[in-house]
Amino acid sequence: MQPTDAADGAEGVATADVPGTAEGGAAASADGAAFARLYGEPLLKLPNDLYIPPDALEIFLEAFEGPLDLLLYLIRRQNFNILDIPMAQVTLQYLKYVEQIRLSNLELAAEYLLMAAMLIEIKSRMLLPQRPHDIELEAEDPRAELVRRLLEYEQIKLAAYDLNTLPQVDRDFVRTQIFIEQSLVPVWPDVSPADLQAAWRGLMKRATLKQHHRISREELSVREHMTNILRRLQSQRFVEFADLFDAGAGVPVLVVNFVAMLELAKETLIEITQAEPFAPIYVRLAYSPA
Repeated sequence: MQPTDAADGAEGVATADVPGTAEGGAAASADGAAFARLYGEPLLKLPNDLYIPPDALEIFLEAFEGPLDLLLYLIRRQNFNILDIPMAQVTLQYLKYVEQIRLSNLELAAEYLLMAAMLIEIKSRMLLPQRPHDIELEAEDPRAELVRRLLEYEQIKLAAYDLNTLPQVDRDFVRTQIFIEQSLVPVWPDVSPADLQAAWRGLMKRATLKQHHRISREELSVREHMTNILRRLQSQRFVEFADLFDAGAGVPVLVVNFVAMLELAKETLIEITQAEPFAPIYVRLAYSPA
């Protein structure tokens, strides 16, 4: 196989020489070696009318991982200083390689063509004469961005190579698995009285956290309290307002008793009187008409 001079055998198009003449077939048959096998039978001589296209055995060797990888290969192969790249020479070699892959794989050549355009732009910027004003300001080298990308790519590539050299499972070594046959007789753990006591205390503690609070409904009748108020007023002419309430009975009873008093006053069965402001309030039965 003869690699092209674009990448010196690292990547390119290789062509294998296949004897297609009668002399080649005769030599092969004389040695007794078969060119190939056809339906299981050895083929000792090529047919006379066999046509082999010139590019029938072209093989595209994809050894580069991208445009930066190709550029880095061209620079390191010729020992160029990466901080002072000879753009004319590197661009020419790069374009030769891109032309070859463009004929074979246009989709793969797309990203390489983009880098080729960048190289041509850098080369054209370096060929332009510098103005005196730019010389005084020390204009940035057009190759600076390309050099930065190449250095970063080389650093990442070396780091990836170092990581790849580390031992990997199922590639460099295999994990051993040991099967231990256990006894079929179960072994129960020993439980001491202290463990049972601690478990019982924890159970009781959880039980206290789940207590239920029941609310009972007390049924109070307004009519019943109205009757009690009327009975008490029948035995006394005047009763002070506070004496009609039992503070120890609870708030619900006080509310119902007060509502019962308002109902009696609404029905004009009782009278609520006060002699002067801030004087005691008295309750009495209303006078019935004669």
